[in-house]
Amino acid sequence: MGIAQMTGLEVMQAMAAGKIPKASIAETIPMEPVECEKGRVVFSVKADDRHINPLGGVHGGFAATVMDSATGCATHTMLEAGVGYGTVDLNVKMVRPVPKNVELKATGNVINVSKSIAISEAVLEDSAGKVYAHATATCMIIRP
Repeated sequence: MGIAQMTGLEVMQAMAAGKIPKASIAETIPMEPVECEKGRVVFSVKADDRHINPLGGVHGGFAATVMDSATGCATHTMLEAGVGYGTVDLNVKMVRPVPKNVELKATGNVINVSKSIAISEAVLEDSAGKVYAHATATCMIIRP
């Protein structure tokens, strides 16, 4: 069965199980899906030397990209086979600097899904629950 015949949840679960390749953005921003259920995804993420800004800290784009993936993939878990989505709006609040070489968890949760849009949120945190970023997103649902 190809991806076009799989529900969004099936795609995410297959990706987490290593049965299908991760999106290529996961090479640039190391993200590994570790939990996938309807309306919720969890990624393991870690910033490294590739993500440093000119001042020596982790670039804000790292957290923004992770938040876009977590909110979008949570939305994807709610969609039927053959239905796509695209981010329309992403609002990211950087709570504190993202540490380098520390494994973090990005959890995305769906708030609401209608016929044409989905609203979701995500949190980037460490193993102690310290929050580094929070986001909300609106995704357009693309039906064939």
